[in-house]
Amino acid sequence: MAPRSAPTERQRRLGTELRKLRVAAGMTTEYAAGLLGVPRTNVPNMESGRSGISPERVRTLASNYGCADQALVEALAAIAAERDKGWWESYRGQLPASFLDIAELEWHAKRLHIALSVHLPGLLQTEEHARAVFEAVIPRLPETDIEVRVAQRMDRQQVLDRPEPLPLDVIVHEAALRMEFGGATVAQGQLEHLLRLSERENISVRVIPFKAGGFPGAGQSVVYAESAVPQLDTVELDSTHGPEFIDSAMQLQKYRAQLDAAEAVALASDASRDFVRTLADDL
Repeated sequence: MAPRSAPTERQRRLGTELRKLRVAAGMTTEYAAGLLGVPRTNVPNMESGRSGISPERVRTLASNYGCADQALVEALAAIAAERDKGWWESYRGQLPASFLDIAELEWHAKRLHIALSVHLPGLLQTEEHARAVFEAVIPRLPETDIEVRVAQRMDRQQVLDRPEPLPLDVIVHEAALRMEFGGATVAQGQLEHLLRLSERENISVRVIPFKAGGFPGAGQSVVYAESAVPQLDTVELDSTHGPEFIDSAMQLQKYRAQLDAAEAVALASDASRDFVRTLADDL
């Protein structure tokens, strides 16, 4: 099978973790190739996500690398076993690959923790709000591109409605709640939508008011995706140039602490709903 020309972020992550195990064990690519009975050049392709690998071969490598963390091994084997294309693949060729990587991350996450200062989470946006956000891009996007982005953002929200809905913890700053994307009517509809979603058992929305003052990470938008095991957790950071995916142990620890600090200054859930209701009523 020819190597993939554009592996997904999840496929790259599997390869990265296999490389980490090999390097930690002090093994060479030649050694790994010998274990699998493949040419040595296959190993770099596998470790970059450009070539697939079976769950059985993941277990073979991990065992011979001396990895005793069976929970991690099985989590990696489960990723290797994924063969079906997700719904987001229908957008490939219409949207930047990073849009698909975000949808893939959300779909496979066991829980999401999100902290935002200026924007509301895409998973909680109304169609009108999302359209207004994409209309504010420089240079302006063609109308067809805007509509495809809106459609994909709405499709992402199915993770909240599936039989086992994604648990979602959101901390949002007052600044984001007061941003009137699309005007007062759209903004009011968005706040009402946020209130309805916050009543769901799987969704927690907490507000940091202006009066809370400063807190670590106030200028960042952070998405922390929990995986089957902590070693496979991922942080996604937004930027004007696209998302950045972070998975080093030290950085994961940093962003967990940052989210804890934001949570410490946020209002409780009931008080947050009252806060959002007051803002919506004032529009």
